[in-house]
Amino acid sequence: MNKIVEFIGTFFLVQAVGFAALTKSALGAVAIGLMLMVMVYAGGHISGAHYNPAVTLAVWLRGKLPKAEVLPYIASQVAGAVVSAVLITKFRGQGSETLLTHPLRVAGAEFLGTFALVWVVLNVATAKGTAGNSFYGAAIGMTVGTGALLFGGISGAVFNPAVAVAGGILNLLPLQTVALYTVVCTVAGLAAAKLFLKVDKR
Repeated sequence: MNKIVEFIGTFFLVQAVGFAALTKSALGAVAIGLMLMVMVYAGGHISGAHYNPAVTLAVWLRGKLPKAEVLPYIASQVAGAVVSAVLITKFRGQGSETLLTHPLRVAGAEFLGTFALVWVVLNVATAKGTAGNSFYGAAIGMTVGTGALLFGGISGAVFNPAVAVAGGILNLLPLQTVALYTVVCTVAGLAAAKLFLKVDKR
């Protein structure tokens, strides 16, 4: 059941990302944040509602996910993103690639946005001090929505390797840059987890 939830949550997250990117809606960041929020509330009690390989790796490093579950989670997330992206191309077509004229800025923006997202997830959804709270979904969704507003104009505000794969399918990211997004987001997630483990000893 966990894998089904991860597939569904990532699927709808990418639907929101595709809407925002292809329509260039002024409310795109809000739509992405709200979709993530409701999907986190919907699936948090079943799978933990990661919907992001970087989050999955961080939660595993934090000790809240068995090692055997890591690859199945990531596979479900990527599958959800790919199916969603293919469906978006049928509904809305494809975008036009945004060339990375400033790869260091892109990497910096993606690192900061992903770090913030994973940091918030670990603190509101895995920490003993916030156990049983009812605000975790809103906190996570608002982090992504705010990150999209802050960094969207620099990097596209991907913050998620599965979303990066979808971006390549949707022709929003050059395929050769998907690896850059994947590596930077993963490193940022692991860095957030390492810092969390130093700060929260409980």
